[in-house]
Amino acid sequence: MPFETDSAAGAAAAGTGAAPALEPFRASQSLTLGVELELQLVSLSDFDLVPASPDMLDLLARAPFPGNVTPEITQSMIEINSSVHTGHGELLAQLREIRDTLVRAGDRLNVGVCGGGTHPFQQWSQRRIYAKPRFREVSQLYGYLAKQFTVFGQHVHIGCRSGDEALYLLHALNRYVPHFIALSASSPFSQGSDTSFQSARLNSVFAFPLSGRAPFLLRWDAFAEDYFNRMAGTGIVRSMKDFYWDLRPKPEYGTIELRVCDTPLSVERAAALACYLQALCRYLLEGNEPAPREDDYLVYNYNRFQACRFGLDGTLVHPQRHEQLPLREDILTTLRRLEPHAAALGSGAALDLLYRESHTGSDATFLRQAFEADGSREAIVDAALRRFRAGE
Repeated sequence: MPFETDSAAGAAAAGTGAAPALEPFRASQSLTLGVELELQLVSLSDFDLVPASPDMLDLLARAPFPGNVTPEITQSMIEINSSVHTGHGELLAQLREIRDTLVRAGDRLNVGVCGGGTHPFQQWSQRRIYAKPRFREVSQLYGYLAKQFTVFGQHVHIGCRSGDEALYLLHALNRYVPHFIALSASSPFSQGSDTSFQSARLNSVFAFPLSGRAPFLLRWDAFAEDYFNRMAGTGIVRSMKDFYWDLRPKPEYGTIELRVCDTPLSVERAAALACYLQALCRYLLEGNEPAPREDDYLVYNYNRFQACRFGLDGTLVHPQRHEQLPLREDILTTLRRLEPHAAALGSGAALDLLYRESHTGSDATFLRQAFEADGSREAIVDAALRRFRAGE
């Protein structure tokens, strides 16, 4: 989310100190992975969002937590982070333990916890900013956008041996970004209406500066010196956290970070998406596709829109062949191509889940079905709460 760092614009306005330099890329074990999930806190009486994060965080702090849990910009949200993992089994086991811990804490507070990229009927004007100095600064800078950005995403980190490897993967993955949007789509409703999108959440991201995609640079030295240092010299940014790109490098962790996914309704899908990215990175690092080119981005925004609007039923344009492909078929073809890589990583079960989802539909489809079956907006939230608690 765009609220994980102090306001760069506020710092620039202060006009103090020299422009910060980008920290060196801290190499990590290639293909390790970690997951961040932004989760909704819901009243069990009316199913609206509830400003319960201070109480929830206080309760969770009283005993060891299986990962990490932090506040978000508004009090109706929390973020959980997994540890660093190498494979599907251990990641899924920890996410399930985190889920069970959150559900038990919510039961004590009469608060529901669920995924989903948006809450279907909450009103942004009713949200409360979390009492933290940097969140107040962000609220002052962005105005109503800070509360309106009460949306919920999954971020996936993949370890890289060097900054050059990170930039190569970041750009080689550009054609697969629509896969993750479509597979994770869980935000068909917003502000009480069906948006006609499978993932409406990402429309909110474009309202913020420095969103979209990273500049086409493949060498870390050039990225740090020719791009970041010049941007920092303008006073607009202070660290990589000030870039809200769909994919961005994280030098302090030694990773790349994928940021386009809606938070799935279950931790099983969250783990599967992370392992799909891990398998894709292994496939790309073995040189199985042509090197990325800047011209690949000519179709990037179109493909991204198709995935947001139509999900698995969308169409994408191959960035190098300029061939139109049904998005669902492209995902299924890629899943089959990645089978040996998933087997080597021990994540065959993760790809099997996504293969089934590609046929049966995303979480957005599930939420629309819940509304059609009951006819009430509250039923949408109730279905999301049940799915998070019970899993797939």
